[in-house]
Amino acid sequence: MSSDTKKPLPYKRILLKLSGEALMGEGKYGIHPPTLMGIAEEVIELSQAGVEVALVIGGGNIFRGVAGATEGMDRASADYMGMLATCINSMAMQDALEKKGLHTRVLSAIKMEQIAEPYIRRRAVRHLEKGRVVIFAAGTGNPYFTTDTAASLRAMEINAEVILKATKVDGVYSADPKKDPNARRYRSLTYMDVLKQNLNVMDSTAISLCMDNKLPIIVFDLTQRGNIRRAVLGDGDIGTLVGGSETVWA
Repeated sequence: MSSDTKKPLPYKRILLKLSGEALMGEGKYGIHPPTLMGIAEEVIELSQAGVEVALVIGGGNIFRGVAGATEGMDRASADYMGMLATCINSMAMQDALEKKGLHTRVLSAIKMEQIAEPYIRRRAVRHLEKGRVVIFAAGTGNPYFTTDTAASLRAMEINAEVILKATKVDGVYSADPKKDPNARRYRSLTYMDVLKQNLNVMDSTAISLCMDNKLPIIVFDLTQRGNIRRAVLGDGDIGTLVGGSETVWA
């Protein structure tokens, strides 16, 4: 690690929210092992710097409940299938982290003792205090809730100081930057502006939970190597902060 990690840490305990698609790399389905290992290496760097790290990973690279429901499948059944997809991704991330020597625990909201511990809040906090990375699998354990909402809920339960929302763009824009050349990036956003403008940050339930509990969200570009560390350590103009006192353009 570089010398900047010797500075006081802006955040001691974080929750990193990854989409399932983040694990695909350039593929169209499943898990791309080099991409998975690259993310794992960045998580290890954070842990070695003294940051307590929890993760929530989506399942969209394997199965997306909403998509299944739109094809005529029962929504609750489709959502449970999506939760199982998050368990596959969580196990893959655990394997990648432990291959590099970092102790990791998967805690699942759906009981499956053979592969994961059941989610117990105090147990999760104790794992973090011992320097283990904790991966929360199976969302909230309930249908009709997204993994964004699960990330917000778990972050508050473990007293995380920030949610890092990893995406494929370098923050929140006024419009899709790939379609609109006039789209501008926000440096800081209030929760209410996210909700009022229906900005594609997290779903409204997740944003409302964060707003009610004053939990900040940093939206940043995962595809740039080292951005996770920079976002946590406050190194440079990284991404967009949701939860600021005012809305500011970058």
